Amino acid sequence: MKYGLILLLTAAATFGQPRYDILLKNGHLLDARNGINAPRDVAITAGKIAAVAPHLSSDDAIKTVDLTGLYITPGLVDIHTHVLTMSGLRGSLAEDQNVWADSHTFRYGVTTVVDAGSSGWRTFPEQKQRILDHSRTRVLAFLNIVGHGQLPPYEQDVTDMDPKATADMIKRHPGILVGIKTAHYRGPEWTAVERAVEAGNLADVPVMVDFGDFRPERPYEELVTRKLRPGDISTHTYLARAPLLDDHGKIRPFVFEARKRGVIFDAGHGGGSFVFRQAIPAIRQGFLVDSVSTDLHTESMNAGMKDMLNVLSKFLNIGVPLADVIARAAWHPAREIKRTDLGHLSVGAPADVAVLRVEKGDFGFVDSFGARLRGDKKLTCELTIRDGVVVWDLNGLTRSDWNTLGNYPKQYDQRWDRTYGPK
Repeated sequence: MKYGLILLLTAAATFGQPRYDILLKNGHLLDARNGINAPRDVAITAGKIAAVAPHLSSDDAIKTVDLTGLYITPGLVDIHTHVLTMSGLRGSLAEDQNVWADSHTFRYGVTTVVDAGSSGWRTFPEQKQRILDHSRTRVLAFLNIVGHGQLPPYEQDVTDMDPKATADMIKRHPGILVGIKTAHYRGPEWTAVERAVEAGNLADVPVMVDFGDFRPERPYEELVTRKLRPGDISTHTYLARAPLLDDHGKIRPFVFEARKRGVIFDAGHGGGSFVFRQAIPAIRQGFLVDSVSTDLHTESMNAGMKDMLNVLSKFLNIGVPLADVIARAAWHPAREIKRTDLGHLSVGAPADVAVLRVEKGDFGFVDSFGARLRGDKKLTCELTIRDGVVVWDLNGLTRSDWNTLGNYPKQYDQRWDRTYGPK
């Protein structure tokens, strides 16, 4: 009888505990992997998605957040950034232009970034120790085919392009080193691309190509229709020099041929790689990039690119539906880098969540050449959650008014602050 009473009391106490740490209620969920574009509530427990349903009870949650009029999306995945800084080499791109991830991610709904080739196999271990291991943003990387990484003059040094050493380093860091990058190569031969693809075959990862100089000896058409494999990525798609359009402004057939064979096209906006005169005609003719990325660095963020949501807002104002825009900044890039645990809000997935508002007004968006697109919609981020922890809360949606702090049980306050408060 004594033990039965103890079990009964224990069961009652357990039954009375809330099931969810946080409940995001009354928002509109956009989740491309699960085919959801509808009102849904999303519950989080212990850093994971615990439930997704049209109506979940607030009685089951420690904290309920009303998101009426807002969009719930997976945490955004930016697969072209430059965030491995502190190289110690003045005059290098990795020293002078790379930025700290945490300063440029959460406020824009981004929870995962991929550094695109700042490090090579020679330099990655130190960069991982200095930067990646200490970032609150999830930082992954494409390893540069050049052993020294994105450091002039090494980018032009074919003797430093070692496929085996590159592949071996990737194999030592699976899931963190998610691909190979070749960039800015100016030579007339295909050496940089061919060695990157060789490394990609050895490590079973995709290759991302920033084509560098567009030379007649190695045509872009040949890159995407012959040199790259299915699943490899051509970034800077709407670059002014990219031969997407013919003299009459029509999309060239090889572009659709390349897509049909499985080559991925990524935006990679950057400081000089996105122009409306390429993007708008291409999109209107049915050629929309597979993924949207920023090419974040000091020059792009202070010019036309600005941030991830500014880039997404450009696509929105060009006429791409919001659900398609978000898919290209969450599920599509996660799938491209073979991190299919990310970019969606399935039950059991990491609780990486962005809550976005579509503002209406009179806005202007600038491309890499300084041309303006007028628009009436702009995305802003209200709330970002990373592994179940609130890391950005623009208007205090998750917080109680100062004069009502005594109105709910103190132990819930303490648990909430310990789990979701500032670190």
